[in-house]
Amino acid sequence: MTDNQESPDAEDTAPSGSATLPPLRPPCERLQCHKSSVCSRSYFVVVMVFFHVYIINVIALLFYVHYNSGQEDASRSRDAPSSNQRRPEPGPPPSKPEFLRDVSLTRIEGIRVGHVQRVSLVPGKVHEMRTLSMKPLLFEIPDFLSEDECRVVMQLAQLKGLMESQLMVQDGQEELAKELNLSPEEIFNLLDINQDGQLQLHEILTHSRVRDGIWLTPENLREIYDGLKADKDGNGLLSLEEFRVLSNDAFQRFLMQQGVKRSQLVRNSRHTWLYQGKGAHRVLQDIKARVTRLTRLPPTLVDLSEPLQVVRYEEGGHYHAHHDSGPVYPETACTHTRIAANTSTPFETSCRYITVLFYLNSVEGGGETAFPVADNRTYDEVSLIQNNVDLLDTRRNCNKSNLRVKPTKGTAVFWYNYLSDGRGWVGEQDEYALHGGCMVTHGTKWVANKWINIDPDYQRQARYQQLVSQQPEEEDDDEGVIVNPDTQSSDIHQDL
Repeated sequence: MTDNQESPDAEDTAPSGSATLPPLRPPCERLQCHKSSVCSRSYFVVVMVFFHVYIINVIALLFYVHYNSGQEDASRSRDAPSSNQRRPEPGPPPSKPEFLRDVSLTRIEGIRVGHVQRVSLVPGKVHEMRTLSMKPLLFEIPDFLSEDECRVVMQLAQLKGLMESQLMVQDGQEELAKELNLSPEEIFNLLDINQDGQLQLHEILTHSRVRDGIWLTPENLREIYDGLKADKDGNGLLSLEEFRVLSNDAFQRFLMQQGVKRSQLVRNSRHTWLYQGKGAHRVLQDIKARVTRLTRLPPTLVDLSEPLQVVRYEEGGHYHAHHDSGPVYPETACTHTRIAANTSTPFETSCRYITVLFYLNSVEGGGETAFPVADNRTYDEVSLIQNNVDLLDTRRNCNKSNLRVKPTKGTAVFWYNYLSDGRGWVGEQDEYALHGGCMVTHGTKWVANKWINIDPDYQRQARYQQLVSQQPEEEDDDEGVIVNPDTQSSDIHQDL
């Protein structure tokens, strides 16, 4: 046996005390074992790396939570007032809180002239509502009131008593002009609408009708010019030099000397107001509820509006063309919300969003409700008086109006006096809502008006409703806040 051969009995024959050698394995077997060990170690290293990264993230998250909690506790402890530290006093509350616009006014669509809509206003009955014009948006509802309801309203008005709708010429214009400290030149410029340096007939007529409540015709004005010797050159126009020699109430004094007839007033009628709130006659409350359903407005707005006005026109009675509402400017306040304005304004107007007019009887002759410029393509105030034809004059020129509604017992007509602002509230005045009562030629005319008052300024309207809701119904507060506008209509409502 050679030296490099391994004896199978080597382990048994090895001398004692010598080192024991491990048994030799084939080369191929050792190589395989080496590869398996390397794979196991790599897998172990990867697993451990991921495990440590996970542990580090968890520890970091715990530190972050702990640190933030400590900061918040410290901040609260610093901000907490001590027993010796005074709390800061709260600032003054805002004087005029802003109200969110959470109310949108429903506006009925007219569709087109002649369009008929069916509306349910009373149980078991359907009314037909016909569109009369689009400018203004005007509707007619036959049989809105029954014969009995018309009779009751007229009897209640007679029982309460009717007063003259317009008093005769009032004094005090001279004192008012002195109080305003206006010079003749300033007054002249105010009246000179087209600023041509001359006062034309229609400019003087408009001024006199608004200020004095006297309905002068061009013929009346020429007579006054002749009597006062105002128009020296006889051209029908007043220059500044001619106007300067006249006093502010020269026309008024002349008319008083000549005598003013009732037919020369802007309106010739008698009227009264009927309360429609709690405790009122059942018929009056039913009419108010029916108006609420007709207009589809919130009941609160109808409740806080003017009471029912009842008007009687005798033969010869009239009401020249006018607007129920005036335009609202920044310096103008609505009459019904003036208590919420908190400011003094030089001008007030009746803000009547909707007019509902009821005919309480059928008139024998005349008495139509005229809309001179209904559905006109344009509106021009100056063109209302041209070539001695005055479209505002309902005694002479009612037949020249674009639309006339014949008074029929029980019929109601209603229209919007304002446009929409496009956001569900009141917009600008609708100038096409100009209307008047034609002269009654035979018999007597009875009508009733229900106006719904809404301020185009949403904040003022909301403050007004809040003020009213905070007051007891039975009494007014010490500052004169009127809780129920129906009870003092003569003070807070103006007839335009």
